[in-house]
Amino acid sequence: MNSVSSMAFVHPEAKLGENVIIEAFAYVDRNTEIGDGTRIMTHATVLEGARIGKNCTIFPHATVAGVPQDLKFQGEETVAIIGDNTTIRECATVNRGTASKGFTKVGSNCLIMAYSHVAHDCVLRNNVILGNATQLAGEIEIDDYAIVSGGSLAHQFSKIGPHVMIQGGSKISKDIPPFVMVGREPITYVGLNIVGLRRRGFTSERINAIQEIYRYLYLSGYNTTQAVERIEQELPASDDRTLIVDFIRSSSRGIVRGNMEG
Repeated sequence: MNSVSSMAFVHPEAKLGENVIIEAFAYVDRNTEIGDGTRIMTHATVLEGARIGKNCTIFPHATVAGVPQDLKFQGEETVAIIGDNTTIRECATVNRGTASKGFTKVGSNCLIMAYSHVAHDCVLRNNVILGNATQLAGEIEIDDYAIVSGGSLAHQFSKIGPHVMIQGGSKISKDIPPFVMVGREPITYVGLNIVGLRRRGFTSERINAIQEIYRYLYLSGYNTTQAVERIEQELPASDDRTLIVDFIRSSSRGIVRGNMEG
């Protein structure tokens, strides 16, 4: 049974699952869907186009499905999708999409910390963490298990690979390839995200193989094109090698530079 406060506003056309909690002074607009077991806390705002999954928590003053802050937006019908078991903390904002994609998507088991912003047409996959006050511009892609620490700023169209760790306060203007840790100012590669990889069950052999790929890429003195060619010629084929090489080759912004002193 749902628990909807008499002091909340819930549009008659809103679709609520089972055991949804909507607290006093929350606002739920038309053309919205809220999954089973989700809690919309006091003063949270769920606007037209929100598609919120199961067992999510939307904290006070957070807003889901705000109109895109993009001058190209012409009022087209778009959505903001929130996966299951995701938490959106105080004052965070997730805008809906534009005609570019038609949606903004935050995956399942994500944590969007306070005052963070997810702009139009971003795609965050599963188990992503955005630290407090992280700001994502439009059409950014963040892959599984990436962590963007607090106060970071990401340029539009940037791509962040899986299992990445980004230092707080970083200015992200290039793509961040899989499995790495980046930081400093200006932002640079500083090594593998070894702690994160071990927590997720990567063996020492697998980590060492990934590390060897990044030695070619960042510590060999080759340019990126040369390094990728030698990686394919000289290192054993693997799913991780394919993932890294494909990420680099598909990067339109170029990847973050290396720290040759590391």
